[in-house]
Amino acid sequence: MRIVVADCSVDYAGRLSAHLPRAKRVLMLKNDGSILVHSDGGSYKPLNWMSPPCTLAALDLDEDQVSAGIVEAWQVTHQKTADKLVVSVFEILHDSSHDLGVDPGLIKDGVEAHLQELLADQIELAGPGHTLVRREYMTAIGPVDILARDASGASVAIEIKRRGGIDGVEQLTRYLELMNRDPKLAPVSGVFAAQEIKPQARTLAEDRGIRCLVLDYDAMRGMEDENTLF
Repeated sequence: MRIVVADCSVDYAGRLSAHLPRAKRVLMLKNDGSILVHSDGGSYKPLNWMSPPCTLAALDLDEDQVSAGIVEAWQVTHQKTADKLVVSVFEILHDSSHDLGVDPGLIKDGVEAHLQELLADQIELAGPGHTLVRREYMTAIGPVDILARDASGASVAIEIKRRGGIDGVEQLTRYLELMNRDPKLAPVSGVFAAQEIKPQARTLAEDRGIRCLVLDYDAMRGMEDENTLF
């Protein structure tokens, strides 16, 4: 990977056009030809980028570019869409290359546990007036992820998955059947919460009176960024 800190402007041309005026930015040029343009803010998302498959080439400068103070210009072209991103460099402040090797990929173990922790702290996402009773509420067949109460004080059982499928709905259904036998809890309604809920699972849940809740993991972690390109 090549890391360049430069005084530059960036122009994107394709299905739409976008322009980043001259400023100091970090440019990440990857071995797959892709490029990401970052500023010193705006969380983790780039200001502009070109995803692979794409190619990067240096452009010959014309007189107008030279007179404007541009010392280099790079064009990244997407191989399938022919979209182009052009970086006009006025000054390079840092330029280094690093061999990062083969990445093992993201290990996603623990995401469900983290979602449970986050939703417990942000229980209002389950609905206005909801309050937390406890996490990992034990039933005879295992713990339901969250027991809460709604604005009226009624019990709410929340089951959390990273990807919500039919098995998760069946699991919550079994919890609800047991919990509704307890006069101290009944009536207990169910919420099936996940980052992504499959259509079949949503249909089954709604047929059984279980509410579906899609969780935005990044937003819950405080990583939401409204400054997107499109």
